[in-house]
Amino acid sequence: MILQYKGINIFYSDNGKGNAVVLLHGFLENSTMWDEFVPELSKNNRIICIDLLGHGQTGCLGYIHTMELMAEVVKQVLNHLKISQSILIGHSMGGYVALTYAENYPETVNGLCLMNSTPNEDSKERKKNRDRAIMAVKNNYKAFVRIAIVNLFRPKNRKIFSEKIKHIKEEALKTPVQGIIAALEGMKIRKDREQFFKKANFKKLMIISKKDPVLDFESLIKQTNKTNINVVIFPDGHMSHIENMDLFLHNIMHFIE
Repeated sequence: MILQYKGINIFYSDNGKGNAVVLLHGFLENSTMWDEFVPELSKNNRIICIDLLGHGQTGCLGYIHTMELMAEVVKQVLNHLKISQSILIGHSMGGYVALTYAENYPETVNGLCLMNSTPNEDSKERKKNRDRAIMAVKNNYKAFVRIAIVNLFRPKNRKIFSEKIKHIKEEALKTPVQGIIAALEGMKIRKDREQFFKKANFKKLMIISKKDPVLDFESLIKQTNKTNINVVIFPDGHMSHIENMDLFLHNIMHFIE
């Protein structure tokens, strides 16, 4: 389904009835990443999947897609659907957007799951890497996308999931260059939300993977110690919904019950 917003199309899907659960994809992904889970999750819940700015079938809004701007798009969709309360599940960049949404509209959030994501801002080194990535995209975005996708998986899983990786690359290559750069710029300047996440009183879950090539396992575990954040540890890489599919579905269903 399409919603018009500020002169662009926002694409979303809406399946099932019950408590609203919003699924937010990561960088270079789109709402199709949830396709295998929607039939099961929508049996007892209303599942909303949204293509974030510059991804999937949603248009671009300028040179920088801040997490605030992306969260605003999520709010527009939920307002349009007359959904006042929801649980948010965000993968990677989708987690940054979900956290921003929760900080801006706390009274509308019943729960938040950060899936292979972090409440922390980019480190200085990470910001430099974002700038390098932007240069690489401008130079040869197809090569950038192909390498970026493969690098999200645990090395031993790259062969096991080669067919899935091929499909993810095909979807990722549909992302316009402007959308890729705008997301990289937006992630680079996002604010730190660790304290907000720790203090928030809705239910919280972090899915953390031991061999995540993007996020530091030890530091994420350390910051969740002595907090009311529920933590689930998966054995593999950044793409939990593929590398640990059954575990992921089980834990998400338990979380949204």
